[in-house]
Amino acid sequence: MSGPQLFQSLDVGGLTLPNRIVIAPMCQYSAVDGCMNDWHLIHLGQLALSGAGLLTIEATAVEPVGRISYADIGLWDDVTEAAMARVLQSVRRHSDMPIGIQLAHAGRKASTDLPWKGEGQFAPDHANGWQTVAPSALPYASGEHPPVALDRDGLARIRDAFAAAARRAATLGIDLVQLHGAHGYLLHEFLSPLSNDRDDEYGGSLENRMRFPLEVFDAVRAAFPADRPVTMRVSGTDWVPDGWDIEQTVAFAVALEARGCAGIHVSSGGLDPRQQIPVGPGYQVPLARAVKQAISIPVVAVGLISDHQHAEAIVGTGDADAIALARTILYDPRWPWHAAATLDARVKAPAQYLRSQPRQYRHLFDVEGSAED
Repeated sequence: MSGPQLFQSLDVGGLTLPNRIVIAPMCQYSAVDGCMNDWHLIHLGQLALSGAGLLTIEATAVEPVGRISYADIGLWDDVTEAAMARVLQSVRRHSDMPIGIQLAHAGRKASTDLPWKGEGQFAPDHANGWQTVAPSALPYASGEHPPVALDRDGLARIRDAFAAAARRAATLGIDLVQLHGAHGYLLHEFLSPLSNDRDDEYGGSLENRMRFPLEVFDAVRAAFPADRPVTMRVSGTDWVPDGWDIEQTVAFAVALEARGCAGIHVSSGGLDPRQQIPVGPGYQVPLARAVKQAISIPVVAVGLISDHQHAEAIVGTGDADAIALARTILYDPRWPWHAAATLDARVKAPAQYLRSQPRQYRHLFDVEGSAED
């Protein structure tokens, strides 16, 4: 290969990404009864013009009680599916960027207020709250209403809900499914010994704690078309002693690869308020590197990656196969354009926007097409 590694194509389970820049799922807390609306059209539409290699729809609840907040999007019935279809049809009319979706269940971290209102958890009897569920009846933070420990019927319901959402995603033409196994939400809660104290086959040993997340993966993999990839986002560590750590993450990634997982997106934390995170540029890259050294499928690094040369170095040195942007691309929705200019690479841009570029950079842009009349 010649040229910057960040702008080389990447195969993820048969899906070809035009470059190694992934737009991470970012909750917007703007839905009504789980339904996308015009805010999501504006948000996703602008990001679809960014020149990135993949756009990932925010955490999408597979059942109403799986939402983080009352304003999260969902994909659990015909109404939520139709709302998402309307947004996606408009976005695709003006962009051919591959689109993925993160399917999620918030577990004990559900039933919260909106972040800009304080993120406090609502009690089940609050108008915007509900009873949360989890592997065990252990609240996320002291003073919160405890979740209900899932019984076998509850496990089956949620497993089936993930599969049903994956089938709806396939109907919508979604190119890739990512399962949310990070940030202290339900699948991560099963993995970590800090949130899972079950004494059945779903708790105790690492093998047992991995069991339900792997069952969910298997169900989704069977439900989503075989020629489209299913991936997983993980927290590489809880950043709390005796919690989930990178060694266990590597074992989980190996098990996922053996089941047909097409990629691993490595984040961290979110499970326990006692976490002590050494935040700094690329602070999670060592976690991605450890996973990449153990598996052969693509690995995505994320976390305070904002400098173009830094992103190129992460991919170019083999620490990860791709980098993901979240807050960075909210702040700078044309980050891939600017990275292409810095690294002397090529990237897609709408014909309508080409005149925005300084003349010396115009040779770097592939014209994506013009708007419909």
